[in-house]
Amino acid sequence: MSLIDPRAIIDPSASLAAGVRVGPWSIIGPDVHIGEGTEIGPHVIVKGPTWIGRHNRVFQFSSIGEDTPDLKFKGEPTRLVIGDHNVIREGVTIHRGTVQDREETTIGDYNLIMAYAHIGHDSVIGNHCILVNNTALAGHVHLGDWVILSGYTLVHQYCRLGAHSFSGMGTAIGKDVPAYVTVFGNPAEARSMNFEGMRRRGFTTEAIHALRRAYKMVYRQGLTVEQALVELEELAAQFPEVAVFRDSIRNSTRGITR
Repeated sequence: MSLIDPRAIIDPSASLAAGVRVGPWSIIGPDVHIGEGTEIGPHVIVKGPTWIGRHNRVFQFSSIGEDTPDLKFKGEPTRLVIGDHNVIREGVTIHRGTVQDREETTIGDYNLIMAYAHIGHDSVIGNHCILVNNTALAGHVHLGDWVILSGYTLVHQYCRLGAHSFSGMGTAIGKDVPAYVTVFGNPAEARSMNFEGMRRRGFTTEAIHALRRAYKMVYRQGLTVEQALVELEELAAQFPEVAVFRDSIRNSTRGITR
C-alpha cells in the first residue's frame, strides 16, 4: 500500500525519503526534502526551499515554509530547516528566513509545537522546546533548549530566551529572558526560576541552590545588571549552570526582563 495518498499533490522536484507518509489534500511544493519516517497529515502545505528531518509528525491545516509577510522580503530563495522527532500540531504556521538576517528559519529536535502556534522568519528554536497553543514568535526570535512557552505567549522580534526558561499563560515578552527564568504578565516580569523543570531534568540539588542564589543577586538585591554580573563571577566559576545564566544576561542586546 502506498504511503502517499493519491489525493495529495507532490511536486516532481520534492524529495521524500523512505517511510514518509502524506495525507489527502496535502501539497508538497518544489525544493522540499522530507526525511525518513516523517508523517505529513491531511490538508498540510509545505513550501520550499524547506528541509524536514526524520520522524517528524505534522498535523492537519499547518502551513510549513511559506514566504514571510515581512515587507523587506522580495521573493529571495530563503530556507526553513526542521530537525528530527518534532511534533507540529494543527494549524501551525512557520515562515522561511530573509536575506536581511540568517536566510533561514531553524527548528531543532524533539520540539512540541502545539495548535495554531506561529514561528516567524529567521527564528531559531533549540531542542526539546514546547510552544503551547496560540504562542506567537515574531521574526528573529531565538529560543534555547528546553524553553516552555505557555498558551498565548507573545514574543517580540529579536528577543532571545535562554535555556530552560518558562513563560506563564498570556505573557507578552518584549525583552530577553535569561536562562532558567520564569516570566509572567503583560509586559512580562520575572517571577522566579523554572526549578520544577530543572528537577525533572536531573539538575543536582547543589546546582539548583546555586541558581537560587544567582537569581537573588540579579533580581532581589537592587543591583544594576552590570553590578550583578560582577557578583555572579565567583558562583559561575563553581557551577556551569550559573555560568549559563550569567552568559545569557551578558549576551543580551535588548536588555533582560526584570
